[in-house]
Amino acid sequence: MASISQAGVAPSLTRITLTVFLPFAGGYFLSYFYRSVNAIIAPQLVAEIGLDAGDLGLLTSAYFFAFAAIQLPLGVMLDRFGPRRVQASLLLCAAAGAFAFSMGESRSALMLGRALIGLGVAGGLMASFKAITLWYPQERWPLANGCFMAMGGLGAMAATAPMEFALTITDWRGVFASLAIATVIVSGIIYFTVPERKGLAPPAALMDQIKGVRLIYTNAAFWRLAPLAMTTLAANMSVQTLWAGPWFRDVGGFDRDGVAANLFILAFTMTLGFVCTGVTADFFSRRGVSLKLITACGLALFLIAQTMIVFGVDVTGIAIWVLMGLTMNVAILIYPQLCAHFPISHTGRVNTAINLMVFGGVFATQYGMGEVIDLWPAGPDGGYHPDAYSAAFGVILALQLLAFIWFLVPLRRT
Repeated sequence: MASISQAGVAPSLTRITLTVFLPFAGGYFLSYFYRSVNAIIAPQLVAEIGLDAGDLGLLTSAYFFAFAAIQLPLGVMLDRFGPRRVQASLLLCAAAGAFAFSMGESRSALMLGRALIGLGVAGGLMASFKAITLWYPQERWPLANGCFMAMGGLGAMAATAPMEFALTITDWRGVFASLAIATVIVSGIIYFTVPERKGLAPPAALMDQIKGVRLIYTNAAFWRLAPLAMTTLAANMSVQTLWAGPWFRDVGGFDRDGVAANLFILAFTMTLGFVCTGVTADFFSRRGVSLKLITACGLALFLIAQTMIVFGVDVTGIAIWVLMGLTMNVAILIYPQLCAHFPISHTGRVNTAINLMVFGGVFATQYGMGEVIDLWPAGPDGGYHPDAYSAAFGVILALQLLAFIWFLVPLRRT
C-alpha cells in the first residue's frame, strides 16, 4: 500500500483519480446497487416470502436503519483511522450481509441480511467524502462530490433493467451471492491501492473527538441546513429505491418491462443530475453565486416535480420523473456547505452527523410510506390503490416544504 507525503510533490489529479477516486467509487457503486435493487425484486420477495406493503417497506428500510445507526461512530473512525482502512473493513460486513440475504427464507432472515448490508456500505459515501477533502482542493469539493456520486447513480442504473435481465439467467439469490464475491474484491482493491495521506496533524484524543460531535450538533448552521438535507434525501431514496417501482405499476399502468425501463430512466437522470449538480455548483460558485442560492433553486424544481406526482399530473408519462431524477440529489450540496463551517479534521464527523439524520429519515419515511399505503384496500390485481400513493407521497412532500422554508430564513451571524 503506497503512501504520499504532504510535504513532497503534490500528486497529479490523474493519479488521485486512479488511486483514490476510482477505488472508492467501486464501493459506492455497490452501495447504490444494494440500496436500489429491491425496487426490481419486490414482486419476487412478496410472492416468495409473503409480504404486505408495510413488511416490504420495513424489510427494505432495514438497510437504512443499520446505515443510520453507525453514522456517529463512523465519523469518529474516519477522522481517527482514515477512509481507506474503515471502508475496506466495512465492505467485508456488507459481503457477509449479501450472502446471508441470498440464503434467507423468512422476513426476519432477510431483514438481518439487509441490515448487515446497510451496516457494511454505510461508509461508501462518507469515507469517499473524507478522502475527497484530504486530496482535492476545497474549491473543487462540490465538483468532485458530484462526479463521485454519479458512480452511485451507475449502481442504481445497474439495479434496474440490467438487474431484470440478470433475473432471466439466475434468481435474486444468485445475484446476491455474486454481489458478496464482488464486494470482497472491491474491499481488497481499496485496502491495497488507496494511499495514505501523510503529514497531517495526528487525530485528537478519542474523548476530544466525541466532544467534537457535540460541537457539531449544537451549531446553529447545522440545524438550519440539516433538516432540508434529511427530508429531501429521505424522500429521494425512499421513492427511488423502492416505491417508484410499484408506482409505475399501479398508477402508471406499466408492465414489468415498462417498470424496469422507467426505473432505468429515473436512475440515468439521477446519475446525470449528480454530474450536472456538481458542474453547475462549481461553475456558479466560482463566479460568486452562493451555494445556498444554487441549492434553493435546484430543490425548488425537485419539490415542483413531487407536487405534480402527488396531484397525478401525466401519470403515464415520464417527463416529470426525469425532472425529479435530475434534481433529486441537489441537497448533496448541503454537505460541503456545512463542512466549510468546521475544521478539516472534523469533516468525517460533520458528514456523518448529517447522514445520521438523513438515513434515519429514510428508514422512517420508507417504512411509513408502506404503512400509509396499507390504509387503502388493495386493487383487484393485488397492487396498491393509486390514492394511497398520493397520500404517502403528499405527507413527505409537506415535510420537505417546511424544511425548505426554514432553510430560506437568513441565518443570524454570531
